[in-house]
Order: sequence, then structure tokens, then C-alpha cells
Amino acid sequence: MAEHTSSSITIEAAPADVMAVIADFARYPEWTGEVKEAEVLSTGADGRAEKVRLLLDAGAIKDDHTLAYTWTGTDEVSWTLDKSQMLRQLDGSYRLAPLAGGRTEVTYQLTVDVKIPMLGMIKRKAEKVIIDRALAGLKKRVESA
Repeated sequence: MAEHTSSSITIEAAPADVMAVIADFARYPEWTGEVKEAEVLSTGADGRAEKVRLLLDAGAIKDDHTLAYTWTGTDEVSWTLDKSQMLRQLDGSYRLAPLAGGRTEVTYQLTVDVKIPMLGMIKRKAEKVIIDRALAGLKKRVESA
């Protein structure tokens, strides 16, 4: 069974501003180091992305895959793997919690499993790199807006 990795960061912005950046998939290549391309394939009745194709290059993990997104209210989005060449599982979520002073705590959780044999230590390190870079990129993107 795959284990998940998670980390949190505080961003100096309101949750709605943070979620707006998270939901803007077309701009992911501008602020995430690992996502080289992002294309929304379908949207729900609310206009939010339901399926997104991502070209990922995270060092040990390189893949062209499609994720299915579920939006829970205005403060959580989760995803599961729909299609992939290399990955067996890529499940994750962003959870936003408002803090005093108009700040937001963002928790990113990720579970990755690959089809090829890979040491658990290397896989967890890749998960950690993806999470840390994504959170740092998200913080920089939101706070510079």
C-alpha cells in the first residue's frame, strides 16, 4: 500500500486568492518546477476543471498523465489519476485554512506509485520534492500578485 507525503505552508493572502492560483492550470508551468504543460480537458457545471492533462518532469518521475479533480467547497481540491504512462497512482489534495490577518495555511498531500520498480525512499523523496517546490512556487506566485 502506498504511503502519502504531506507538508504545509503559510501564505500571506486570503484563501480565495490562493485557490484562484491553484485553479488556474494553464499557468502551472510558470510557477511549478515539475509541470511543463497543463491542459484542461473538461470542466464541470461550475466552470472548474474536472480533467486536466499534465506533462510532469520531477527528476525520477517523468510522465504525461491525466488527473480527475474534485472540488469541495471553496477551500479544498483533490485529484486522482485518470490515465498515465508511468504512474499507477497520483492522488493528492490542497486544503486551505484561513488564519488571522488574512493569511492562509495550505496543506498539500500527495501519494505517488509508479509502474516500474522504485525504492520507496526514492519515491518518497520525489514526492517531497514535488510538494516542497509546489508549495514554495504557490507561495511566491500568490504573494507576488
